[in-house]
Amino acid sequence: MTVLTLTGANVVDPRDGSIERDMDVTIVDGRIASVAAAQVVSPGDRRIDVAGKFVVPGYNDMHAHALNEKDPAGALELMLVHGITGFRQMSGSDALLDARRNGALPIGAGMPRLLELPAEVLSPGNGGTVEQAVATLRHQVDAGADFIKVAAVTPAVFSALQQAARASGTTISGHLPAASDPIKTSRDGLRSIEHLGPGIAMLAACSSDETAIRHTLAQTVELRLPPFRIPFMDRILGALMRRIVVNPVQVSSPRSIALLQHAIDTFDESKARALAREFAANGTWHTPTLMRQLTTQQCDLPRFPADPDLMYVAPATLKLWHSTRRRFVTKFGPAERATLRAEYGLQLRLLRIFDEEGVGILTGTDATGGVWLVPGPSLHHEFDELARAGLSPLRILQSTTTSAAEFLGTTATHGTIEAGKAADLVILDENPVDSASALHSIAGVVVGGEYRSRSDLAMIAERVAGDRSIT
Repeated sequence: MTVLTLTGANVVDPRDGSIERDMDVTIVDGRIASVAAAQVVSPGDRRIDVAGKFVVPGYNDMHAHALNEKDPAGALELMLVHGITGFRQMSGSDALLDARRNGALPIGAGMPRLLELPAEVLSPGNGGTVEQAVATLRHQVDAGADFIKVAAVTPAVFSALQQAARASGTTISGHLPAASDPIKTSRDGLRSIEHLGPGIAMLAACSSDETAIRHTLAQTVELRLPPFRIPFMDRILGALMRRIVVNPVQVSSPRSIALLQHAIDTFDESKARALAREFAANGTWHTPTLMRQLTTQQCDLPRFPADPDLMYVAPATLKLWHSTRRRFVTKFGPAERATLRAEYGLQLRLLRIFDEEGVGILTGTDATGGVWLVPGPSLHHEFDELARAGLSPLRILQSTTTSAAEFLGTTATHGTIEAGKAADLVILDENPVDSASALHSIAGVVVGGEYRSRSDLAMIAERVAGDRSIT
């Protein structure tokens, strides 16, 4: 039996921000055994003095792609260093599902826990028609996918998938088709919307000229692939998607930028609030991934190539990111870049409205694969952007702890610091209820009862920097 006691802790309850001060948190074999005033510790039990520090549940990255790395060890270690004890993988495969089933996932002991795993993203490549998409969904359910991740399909395919998901007892999370109606998708049971859309779909629903914008979007040619297999198509499509994924904004046309500007100019707050109330009533969650929006819509910001966290990134990936930035500057003129800056500002305003209307919000990063996104540090930048949007420190803490547990249906085992729950904890120097910046002040991390001190975490980060393995 392994016993660890954190002594003198200020235990934060993210549900209401209350703090139990000078408590001992005793952990036995990876679970919290008790949270109480000073306790008698048996000889041989390990004690860690955390007097004056604040203990919160571990952070969760609810939109991550760590397992898409050829070797995810560096990404997972860097996530751990930054307090992430759990992650929702947002793109999987039959191979990853098989590996999980066989206990062979490439996740080392003491690393962040895998919270959910889908199969391959359901997209035009495997869901170009209603028939193909529904067949793919059924295959993924049979393969053990926890949910269905959908992106870039047509509204008709998306609607058919929602119906098939209900019939199969699964849920859909992902990207709204540009011409879709977010209210309808929410009422039809969409579990979560990623990236605030992405793109124009959400802003169109908040426009006083929604009908005209949707008519224009409906005329837009969707990405379609031949209804038959072409040799090497998977390889060709994979290479194309990797180039698009690094910054999807770079495929925007002048016409689409102009339509986006029109949606911005006709934004109607009353419609935005009505939309938010629909999401809240229907239980449609949002993982806004604000840093993903910022790094793509303002890819040329000087702060990005100067980010010290780039020391963890592989040289070939850095080369791709710098070339992506150059293409962004070359393709988009000052007026178009102004539109993209305005889009991000409006997305911050929209998220504030969602918060005020009680929409469920989760923290996520979209790392790895996106330009300027480093797993681990990106979640802390996300905290800062959520604060910039106007969310309170407590709401930000909830979005990465208790809200994640509520979304996943794991409140019996995660999300708060109570006896019987998993010992996944972050120890902070500062009070996270006072300021979101306190979430950066990590003094230690516990995953599954295994404690890492500040110096332990620094050594891990140094090793990852030496390897430069993040892609």
